Amino acid sequence: MFLVLEKVLVANRGEIAVRIIRACKEMNIKTVAVYSEEDKDSLHIRLADEAVCIGPANLHSSYLSEKNILEAVNITGADSVHPGYGFLSENSGFAKMCEECNINFIGPSYEIIEMMGNKSNSKELMKKAGVPVIPGSDGVVKNLDEAKRISEKIGYPIMLKASSGGGGKGIRLVEDSSKLEEAYNLVKKESKLSFGNDDIYIEKFIVNPRHVEIQILADKYGNAVYLGERDCSIQRKNQKILEESPSTVLDSKLRAKMGEAALKAVKASKYSNAGTVEFLVDKNKNFYFMEMNTRVQVEHPVSEMLTEIDIVKEQLKIAAGERLEYKQSDIRFTGHCIECRINAENTNKNFMPSPGIIKELNLPGGNGVRIDTAIYAGYKVPAIYDSMIAKIIVKGKDRNDAILKMKRALEECVIYGIDTNIDFLLSILEDKKFIDGKFDTSYIEKFLNK
Repeated sequence: MFLVLEKVLVANRGEIAVRIIRACKEMNIKTVAVYSEEDKDSLHIRLADEAVCIGPANLHSSYLSEKNILEAVNITGADSVHPGYGFLSENSGFAKMCEECNINFIGPSYEIIEMMGNKSNSKELMKKAGVPVIPGSDGVVKNLDEAKRISEKIGYPIMLKASSGGGGKGIRLVEDSSKLEEAYNLVKKESKLSFGNDDIYIEKFIVNPRHVEIQILADKYGNAVYLGERDCSIQRKNQKILEESPSTVLDSKLRAKMGEAALKAVKASKYSNAGTVEFLVDKNKNFYFMEMNTRVQVEHPVSEMLTEIDIVKEQLKIAAGERLEYKQSDIRFTGHCIECRINAENTNKNFMPSPGIIKELNLPGGNGVRIDTAIYAGYKVPAIYDSMIAKIIVKGKDRNDAILKMKRALEECVIYGIDTNIDFLLSILEDKKFIDGKFDTSYIEKFLNK
């Protein structure tokens, strides 16, 4: 069944709201921006056809308020909601509300979000589908005694993880049995506070892995493709800083194998829309399913530049009931792409957030350089929201060319009035281990302790 998307409400802020509004405009779809009182001067408001204030700065009173967002849909007559990433994007309850109100939620169904959002349940589903998974508990751990038995069986070190976790929260590394009880109680508490659910599960800790994710697109008719991988191993405290594709750890054979595993995940979950299947790759190039993100990712531009496929437009088409225009044999990977996340933070003060007014701004350009941002000269970076203010994405003919291009772009980027992590990113790009592709998820920690 085909739907006509006439007006899309973007239930987000910042650069992703701008990104979605631009895609809608290019498809001749009207847009509605929502904003908190703190965001009254934001760029996404200026670009949208309409804008509605949904509450004060506090997230739970604005961007996380299902009631306020649905009221904005009703007031403006929007027929669809695009949640972007974060906030309500993986909230199955909100997706269900949209469905019950005959609002087109641009993403997978609430049943799929709920199923894949529960990390222990999704892991069991992947095992049945033949997707490699990390050894660990069979579902949720019932109590501390069971946690002790499982940990002894699979061997330390282990990871305790919140079943409904995300964003680096609800995760603890336990190196030996003496630290298990304390970590168990901490993860249960953090999981309850952050996600309203204290269910946790156990995984074997893969020492020094690479974090590699596969971007997928799937329509409502069972057709699916993967758009290559993104290596997200450069991360600090489980928060990604730099992503690239192709990964230096994958060859064409392993890439195809991981891509096929991602498509198995899609088939097993009956997934539709854009999504990401995340894997850990060990030193022997064995890979293991970690989780599935049921939304567009921050780093989606890497795959867009690599394949020249607009993922947000594909989301809109799939939501409207259109079939994928591509078969896997149509997907081409050309060149090498790198994304750097520009954060408003002081890297010399333990990455402390640096809100304030941007007094002077010069963003880089040139061949093969893309900027996704919502900042402008005179914009006030708020203290209450995430510190990421821009993404610079480059495409080169090969990895060395992409590194040089990114260095040039970062050097051109001028943001006065606040502190940023630009110099820190440059130091990574100039580090021999990064240049040689010899890094893993522990890279930043080791880099900072040199």
